[in-house]
Amino acid sequence: MIYLVLTLFGGLSGVTTVLFGFGGGFVVVPALYGVLTSLPGADDAMRQSAMHIAVATSTCVMIVNSVSATRKHWRAGNLIGEYVWPLAGYIAAGALLGALAAMHAGGDFVRHAFIVYLAATVLDCVLRQGFMSGRDGVGPRGLDRVTAMGGGVVIGMIAAFLGVGGSVMTVPLLRRRGLPMAKAAAMANPLSLPVALAGTLAYLAAARDLPHALAPWIVGYVDILAFAVLAMGSLAGIHLAAPLIPRIPDRVHARVYVLLLILVMLSMIAL
Repeated sequence: MIYLVLTLFGGLSGVTTVLFGFGGGFVVVPALYGVLTSLPGADDAMRQSAMHIAVATSTCVMIVNSVSATRKHWRAGNLIGEYVWPLAGYIAAGALLGALAAMHAGGDFVRHAFIVYLAATVLDCVLRQGFMSGRDGVGPRGLDRVTAMGGGVVIGMIAAFLGVGGSVMTVPLLRRRGLPMAKAAAMANPLSLPVALAGTLAYLAAARDLPHALAPWIVGYVDILAFAVLAMGSLAGIHLAAPLIPRIPDRVHARVYVLLLILVMLSMIAL
């Protein structure tokens, strides 16, 4: 029953990944954290590490989500190389730092940071001009070197620390650069890949510092069984939702994006 639930949440993560640029962390982390903390047979070590396991497994799922969704958006013509390549390397560097920091932080701290991060992002999207309705009549603007370097490192650090793909920062950034939601969300998928790779490697390497494995199916902090079912569900979700990409009106796209962030934030508060 547990793995059926995770498969369904994996499907939901695939849908939100391909349509909104996020889904690995913002769907998987709350779902897996809730499952791990409610398991009747889980020992104290498992419960205490639940947030780290959820974040680590999320970064692993993001590899699958990012590659699959990027292929869909590439075929749909939604990717613009000049926005992807300046940021990708800096995001990867920041992701290594963020993943290392997360392994030395308490699970409760990471959970509360996740909630605060979501709340700040929602307020930023709603209160600052340029996201909800875009910038009518203003064409897309490129990223200068300072923005790409500073923004990329910060995005990578925060994304890997919290186990999210960074889309909650890249989408608003690109949106305010004049891109429509479909393209801003599309760009978040390839930019999530360096975060996912760096975070997964760091969490797998954490096995060296643990006195013993948390469970036979957990390597470092990555739950291999949960990853497998979540990944299968996410691939199905991406395949089903991809045809909807060009059909969502821009302003509706932006409003649903913010609504989903609010729902995830409330679910993390309730856990």
